[in-house]
Amino acid sequence: MEEFLQNFGLVLLGVMGVAGILALILLLIIIIQVRRIHVPPGAGFSETLLYTPFLVVLFLDVLDLALDFLSAPIAWIVLDRLGLKGLRGIATVESFVPFTQMIPTMTMAWIGVRLLGRERFIEQRPYDPQR
Repeated sequence: MEEFLQNFGLVLLGVMGVAGILALILLLIIIIQVRRIHVPPGAGFSETLLYTPFLVVLFLDVLDLALDFLSAPIAWIVLDRLGLKGLRGIATVESFVPFTQMIPTMTMAWIGVRLLGRERFIEQRPYDPQR
């Protein structure tokens, strides 16, 4: 039993290490290519996901796999700098929920929003002539 736990710990540490390196690579790509995303003010979670590139949600899931609950402050800062304020709260809560690190929740949400269509998630705002 002790050998199993030791091997399990080493495999888990290896997965977390590889995920951490992949998260750093994705962050560099995001910084170089994306910089800032223009999302309408007051956009909710689903509408913000429509404007979000896939690499950003992939980064959030890989970061969560690598750092578990410690990924919350990093995700908050990155999403704030990218202008994705609608994703900050959900990404932070998802980081704190135990045993969800292996589930790519942000990626699944991104795919779900894309499959269900944008008309369903974009709130119909009244006409504003100043826009």
